[in-house]
Amino acid sequence: MSSAAPPSGGIAYAALLFVMWWAMMLAMMLPSAAAAILSCAAISRKIPGQGAWAVPAFAAGYAAIWTGFSIAAVCLQIVTTRLIPLTGMMAVTSAALGGVLLVAAGLYQLTPLKNACLRQCQTPFMFLARNWRNGLAGAFRMGLSHGIYCMGCCWVLMLLLFYGGVMELTWIAGLAVYVASEKLIPARYHVERVAGIVLMLWGGWALTGALS
Repeated sequence: MSSAAPPSGGIAYAALLFVMWWAMMLAMMLPSAAAAILSCAAISRKIPGQGAWAVPAFAAGYAAIWTGFSIAAVCLQIVTTRLIPLTGMMAVTSAALGGVLLVAAGLYQLTPLKNACLRQCQTPFMFLARNWRNGLAGAFRMGLSHGIYCMGCCWVLMLLLFYGGVMELTWIAGLAVYVASEKLIPARYHVERVAGIVLMLWGGWALTGALS
């Protein structure tokens, strides 16, 4: 894929983009959901008749949210490639736009919505204990609910792929490690706030360079 506009006959192109985004989102987000999946397994074992399929159903519900996100990301990327020049790695070429993305991501890190969603992701056992539903359908719905909180926590960070490069593996891995660290490091360290300040400073520096 290059920075050129999408070729005609765009269904195949869109399908290829979807596979790329879907695989990338699951590879990035499922590891960070490991604590929730293991918590689901631990609770399921203690409930008679819950069955061995509760955990796969929970994971499927979680994955369904990121599948929907992948579809939205494909639509955004197709529009972006028609309006904004991108590099061969699918990163924006405008330093000013890149700075805006960084500042926006940093600001979101400090919002009450980010904090509320992150709290649910940082305490998966408590989340499941409060929202437990028996059966496969119940497990799937719990996965959907947890996935929504996870997306609410991370969706702006995922837009930074357009800054570092949608196809840049180093950038993808770095974001994946950071997302996991937000959920695993105790809340008292306020990793998200530190990251928010760093992103805003980085974005301000980028904007200053672009406008000078």
